[in-house]
Amino acid sequence: MSFLTSLRIGASGLSAQRTRVDLATSNLANADTTRGPDGQPYRRLDPILEAVPFDQALGAAAPAGTAAVRIAGIAADPEPGRRIHSPSHPDADADGFVTLPNVDPIHEVVNLMSASRSYEANATAIETLKGMAQRALDIAR
Repeated sequence: MSFLTSLRIGASGLSAQRTRVDLATSNLANADTTRGPDGQPYRRLDPILEAVPFDQALGAAAPAGTAAVRIAGIAADPEPGRRIHSPSHPDADADGFVTLPNVDPIHEVVNLMSASRSYEANATAIETLKGMAQRALDIAR
C-alpha cells in the first residue's frame, strides 16, 4: 500500500469521526428542544457510515480489500420521544402532555467518547505514517 493511499484512508476516518462528534454534540445541545423549525420535537441524528473500496478509486494501486470510510447519509432516529405531563408548557397538547426529543444524554456522551477515541486513533495512525516516511527520507540521504 502506498504512502498516499494510507494517508487518504486515515483522512477519511478523521472526517467520518468528526461528523460523528458533530452529530453527538448537536443531539446533546437539542436534548430539551421541544419545537424545531417544523414545529415538532427535535429528532436524534445518526450518521450512516459506508466502507468505500479503494481499488475502485485507484485501480490496481491499492491492495484488494483496502477500504476507506465515508458518510453515506444522516438519518433521523424514528423512535418516539418521551412524553411528560406539563400542562403549563407552551408546547403541551390538549391533554397537557409535552413530547420531548428522543435523545438520551448518556447514549450521546458514549457516542461522543467513542468518536473522540476513534478520531485519536486515526490521528495517531497518520502521525505514525508521517514518521515512517520521514525515517525513509532520512535513510535515503
